[in-house]
Amino acid sequence: MGTGLTPPTLELVALTGQHVQLVLLATAGATALAIPLGVVAVRRPTLGRFILAAAGVLQTIPSLALFGFLIPLPWIGGIGARTAIIALLLYALLPIVRATVTGITGIDPAVRDAALAMGMTPRQRLLQVELPLALPVIVAGLRVATATAVGVATVAAAIGAGGLGSYIFRGLRMHDTGLLLRGGVPAAALAVALDIALALLSRNLDARAHGGRARVRGLAAVTVAAIAAVLAAGAWAGRAQIVSGAASAPLLRVGSKDFTEQRILGELLAQTLESAGIRVERHFELGGALCHQALAAAEIDIYPEYTGTSFTTILKHPAGPAPRVVHEQVRREYRQRFGFEISDPLGFRNDFAILVRRETARRLGLRTLSDVARHAGTLRAAFGPDFLTRADGFPGLATRYGIQLGQAPREMDLSLAFHALAASEVDLIASNSTEGLIERLDLVQLEDDQMWFPPYEAVFVARADALARIPALGVAISSLSGRISTEAMRRLNLQVDGERQPVELVVSRFRQGLATAKQTP
Repeated sequence: MGTGLTPPTLELVALTGQHVQLVLLATAGATALAIPLGVVAVRRPTLGRFILAAAGVLQTIPSLALFGFLIPLPWIGGIGARTAIIALLLYALLPIVRATVTGITGIDPAVRDAALAMGMTPRQRLLQVELPLALPVIVAGLRVATATAVGVATVAAAIGAGGLGSYIFRGLRMHDTGLLLRGGVPAAALAVALDIALALLSRNLDARAHGGRARVRGLAAVTVAAIAAVLAAGAWAGRAQIVSGAASAPLLRVGSKDFTEQRILGELLAQTLESAGIRVERHFELGGALCHQALAAAEIDIYPEYTGTSFTTILKHPAGPAPRVVHEQVRREYRQRFGFEISDPLGFRNDFAILVRRETARRLGLRTLSDVARHAGTLRAAFGPDFLTRADGFPGLATRYGIQLGQAPREMDLSLAFHALAASEVDLIASNSTEGLIERLDLVQLEDDQMWFPPYEAVFVARADALARIPALGVAISSLSGRISTEAMRRLNLQVDGERQPVELVVSRFRQGLATAKQTP
């Protein structure tokens, strides 16, 4: 039975619902914690200064850094919504604590004296006088906390928590303004709607506190009802999108990193498993090293990886060995150290690619990385944080080729680096050799003539217990091994990034092509 919604609409509802859930759960938890802390801060000023200072420090921690701090922690860490809610809760504490302190201390002393003269206990004064009179100010603090939570929740997509930030990160990678608007506009609308509802609540509470008649405004009721509807629909649609298949079928959790190629490979495996009757829970677009951490913590069962990344970044070996040696050593050490199994190569390599504009390559005669060393003083470079710090990234590359740039390279997200290169704001970037935008933007990949970069063969990394639990997983992996060429992967990336086609549709067509090729003698 159909839902009557197109897949993009269904996804928008799901991500909006996830976003609302993150914000409401975090602000509710922050309110429940912050008001008592505010009361303690008023009653004990010395302790209160420490509470406000601690809450202030939490506000200064960059959101991605806070997520990174929380992920390794037991019970509250990991990937997904739980960690995001804890982080948002911590960010929301300061404005509510401060508003509670301001609201209580701002009460007319005569009112307190009257309550004391009536024989009220400290508890009665707090619950019947101070908090009711301070509520309008507390709600004002809640408005600030909620607006902050709506904004920070977009970053939570980087740790697999979903929400409208998924569109924003995807839009940056794909250079798609439409996706940026699809994530940004609903987030802004949500912030405005919640602010209006809380403003009306504050007005009504203020009227009641000053002896006026509190009225429930129609707009507030409509806003609350709309948010409730989005929350319910998003919870249903989000669950439907994450988990598919019959409830009685075995469940596998498939992860992927936060760029297009990884999402394609994750979706390819997910659809292959679903065709074999396996339920799949998708945890895509996980930032940084989260996939490896999530696999180690048994939060996912399998994800796509590259042997060069495993060899140098995870296992800390220097670059140098041949592809076959790297693959076998990674397979052996992953099995011994982590209990992970490495699949056979999928058929393509996603090596680092140093890119320049075709005009720059022609003007300076750039064909190899050795050529770059001769002109490095005149070139402006932009690299991602990963490439700037990895041993197999720029530090080692500069040493091997003797590259001395005239100015330090800019640290820039890869998606934005493509924009900057195309706009001639930089001359040199590092990307992936299967990036679809290389062809679309008419860029030139320079030859690694001294063979510095290790081989980055695409593989799947799976938990051994998952392979033992569901034999069909091994069959699905084997059916994809050796089936994806470098040209095919670049074409798939271009269809998603350059032609704005949905990943699910691109993967479905590719699987049909694989099936046809297998049947053709």
